[in-house]
Amino acid sequence: MTKKPKILAFSGSLREHSLNKRVLKTAISGAENAGAEVTYIDLRDYPMPIYNPDDQEENGMDENALRLQGLLVQHDGFLIASPEYNGSISSALKNVIDWASRPNEQYNRSDVFPGKAAAMITASPGSFGGVRALAHLRGVLTSVGVIVLPKEIAVSFADKMFNGEDGEMADKGMKKILEGLGASLVEMLLKTRQ
Repeated sequence: MTKKPKILAFSGSLREHSLNKRVLKTAISGAENAGAEVTYIDLRDYPMPIYNPDDQEENGMDENALRLQGLLVQHDGFLIASPEYNGSISSALKNVIDWASRPNEQYNRSDVFPGKAAAMITASPGSFGGVRALAHLRGVLTSVGVIVLPKEIAVSFADKMFNGEDGEMADKGMKKILEGLGASLVEMLLKTRQ
């Protein structure tokens, strides 16, 4: 019997009522329905300084970066939602990846990202849906060895797709698409992790 794939889900947004966190949770339900064990984290729970190699050399790994590395190592794949800030990914998300990719006494560089799979989402109240951030995120993830699903989703006018700030996604078509992305990641992990 194949063991359940383990997926770590997080958003690059630090906002409490982030549209990206909300669309991510819809994709999570698709992954769970497809048989994955999904862990959702909020990057606000892992604050870390801007990555500076001199600081790491002098002080060692940041404690929250080590905690996050431990989580990344324990999972087979990632569901990642990123807001678009000035045509790119958020600085918070880039900083997390920069820290997590660093070797240290507990983890080798090859333990954290290489060979893992990821699915990407972005959401925006605008008509482009944050799509420009996805090319940048794909480049960053690929550079650290993550296999990124070809399918990606940019949710336009995302602020109109929910019932209130904490409500479920009301747009049934987009809900199905996002759940399908979560399921696609699980399908890929089942094929590659046997």
